[in-house]
Amino acid sequence: MTVLTSILVFLHVLGAAAIVGGWFATFRKSTVLPVQLWGAIAQLVTGLALVGVLGATHTDVNYTKITVKLLIAMAVLIPAIISCRKAAAKQEVSTGLAHAVGGMALINIAVATLWS
Repeated sequence: MTVLTSILVFLHVLGAAAIVGGWFATFRKSTVLPVQLWGAIAQLVTGLALVGVLGATHTDVNYTKITVKLLIAMAVLIPAIISCRKAAAKQEVSTGLAHAVGGMALINIAVATLWS
């Protein structure tokens, strides 16, 4: 299980890097890149898988923290989907949507690392 957990953590961190890196790359031009959408999907899927693995191994899980992180992950994924669809249709992506994706991802990273 440790190998599986390590792989899931790696992919989870990679998803966060894709979201925040894409946000930094397009900070002045309000848009959301497809890599950010895929990063948000990877974050959600690997996060849920990590909780499943931890629950299956009877590890002590802080479900309050997991619930907060899940809600924030949804607050990243939904604007990412909306923004990517707008960008694909050559429509203008609002600054609020673009910054919600990156900003909420940063908040999620802060919750993960600072909440003990």
